[in-house]
Amino acid sequence: MSALSIQPTPQWRPTRGAVGMTLLIATESCFFAGFVLAYLFYIGKSTSGPQPVDVLDLPPVIVNSVALISSSVTIVVAIKALARGARGVFLGWLAATILLGGYFILGTASEWRKLMLEDGLWISTNLFGTTFYSLIGFHAFHVMVGLTLLTLVWLLGAGGKLRVADAGRVEFLSWYWHFVDAVWVVVFITVYVVGR
Repeated sequence: MSALSIQPTPQWRPTRGAVGMTLLIATESCFFAGFVLAYLFYIGKSTSGPQPVDVLDLPPVIVNSVALISSSVTIVVAIKALARGARGVFLGWLAATILLGGYFILGTASEWRKLMLEDGLWISTNLFGTTFYSLIGFHAFHVMVGLTLLTLVWLLGAGGKLRVADAGRVEFLSWYWHFVDAVWVVVFITVYVVGR
């Protein structure tokens, strides 16, 4: 073999984690698109009340939305802290992310309580109830899955099981969390702006 032999240049390949999370997000996006389209299709087709304009209150939902969207900022700060090896800072910002997501879930539960007990809107009441609870419930389920995983990561970090090298793995979880936040923006616009 001559000294001038050409060595192949290494090609960049995404990690399995990046591919897996990208595929999961793509799949979940299709599911959410179906729920959003169903909601939009059935707007105004309920023959009985209550209707969205009668029962949906914007102020509390806006506060919940700000909390959830803010959690995208706190998780970014948390991951940067983990990458620097600042475990205490990481745990603090990750806890803030979990608390903001938990606040969102409590706000959703409070909204549902009002809708069911005060306004008489149940999933079986009319088309609006069916599509509303399906879409919002599907999103809330995803937030709870994210909160469960974030809490697990927090517990691992508090137990000293996370290292600087794990920041990339935690970042893949943050992709999911950002996805859940981005989906909420679409859901919010669909339900509380367009569908109201």
